[in-house]
Amino acid sequence: MDASAPLLALADRMLWTTGLVAAPVLMAALAIGLVVGIIQAATSVNEQTLTFVPKLAVVALVLVLFGSSMLALISDFAIEIFAEIAVIRQ
Repeated sequence: MDASAPLLALADRMLWTTGLVAAPVLMAALAIGLVVGIIQAATSVNEQTLTFVPKLAVVALVLVLFGSSMLALISDFAIEIFAEIAVIRQ
């Protein structure tokens, strides 16, 4: 049981890191989808590309703005994983 505690802590940290990395992109796509959906419902325009193009543009913008912090978060987690593996292995 004692050997599984660091692995469970690492799995917990992995889930938090995944959520923090994915959240800005998902929230931006959700917000734009909601706004475009409301506009489509109000104007009765049901065009598929009308939802896809703004989402694509906003997701690209979010990745440009927050990409470096996302990558830093992932690299810090990878360094932590390798350090923890070295400690567990001994």
